[in-house]
Amino acid sequence: MAHPFRRAAFAAIAIALFAPAPAFAQAPAAAATETSGEALARINDYFNGIRTMAGEFVQFGPTGGRAEGSFVIARPGKVRFDYSPPARIDIVADGKSVVVRDRKRATQDVWPLSKTPLRFLLADRIDLLKDANVTDVRTEGDMTVVVIQESTVFGDGKLTLFFDSVTSELRQWIVTDAQGLDTTVSIYNVQTGVKADPKLFAIDYQRVIGAER
Repeated sequence: MAHPFRRAAFAAIAIALFAPAPAFAQAPAAAATETSGEALARINDYFNGIRTMAGEFVQFGPTGGRAEGSFVIARPGKVRFDYSPPARIDIVADGKSVVVRDRKRATQDVWPLSKTPLRFLLADRIDLLKDANVTDVRTEGDMTVVVIQESTVFGDGKLTLFFDSVTSELRQWIVTDAQGLDTTVSIYNVQTGVKADPKLFAIDYQRVIGAER
């Protein structure tokens, strides 16, 4: 069974593909009368233009605890998050599975990629209209807010995404778990179109301990 921090870390990070891409900075402003379907189509187009990216992240837990680190993404299917000390967590997806490694305890837990929120976010083509259970799309000031309900190996949860209505860049996301606790994640220093070493996404299945399938 996965350690609670490892579960929380993965659940919070699982939507980190929603990160800003400078190449789209000149996207046209969303019309005030934009429908929810039009908003989701705009966001789909934005993220489907991203194949690789790297950057840094900061995560705030429900009690105010802070963790940070770096990440690399290569769609389809691959992602790696490295938490900085004092946290000792790595999260790796290789296109088939997702592993959460605890470097301090020398343990790791594995889940099928298809049973995590990453299944559609790491897809070759992202389609929030078809592949995600979107329960609300609304405009709040200059932000487009998208709410997604998910039922995964971690239980039922909610993702609330705040996108810039002009550029479609994500400004903030909140993960609400089955107990109603919120975790907030931000990404910064993001670069797109980076070269991603395939070795970063390798999983040694022989070393997996406490696997859940």
